[in-house]
Amino acid sequence: MDLTGEERITAPRDVVWAALNDPEILKQCIPGCQSLEMKSPTELAAVVKIKIGPVSATFNGEVTLSNINAPESYTISGEGKGGIAGFAKGGADVVLREDGGETILQYEAKAQVGGKIAQLGARLIDSTSTKLAQQFFSDFNAAVSVQAAE
Repeated sequence: MDLTGEERITAPRDVVWAALNDPEILKQCIPGCQSLEMKSPTELAAVVKIKIGPVSATFNGEVTLSNINAPESYTISGEGKGGIAGFAKGGADVVLREDGGETILQYEAKAQVGGKIAQLGARLIDSTSTKLAQQFFSDFNAAVSVQAAE
């Protein structure tokens, strides 16, 4: 499945870039995130609990940042295992463009699921993924905009 979108954030690009690399802000914004810790400047470990239709699962995963072009863009990719529920893996290319004192965050994401979750059907998985992505970027926008206003 592919997801694309854009968010206008009322903060300068360097503030948005710093937030995209701050595990505390990311943890607040990732739906169902129970823990997120930096293992190195480009690797994070995450535990995320999500519900897709009737299936609830806790995913333990690794997240890697690559193609880093600060403060303009990076690729974030990850893979998580959810026990009998299956697995999820994917990534997103994130680009930040300055627009006056604001920042346009554009993303292009791809994701794959397997196991019990994959049996739920593509429409349910796609709609849930879209909703989770929109929730993340909306929460991220709110967190960064508040931080920039302080």
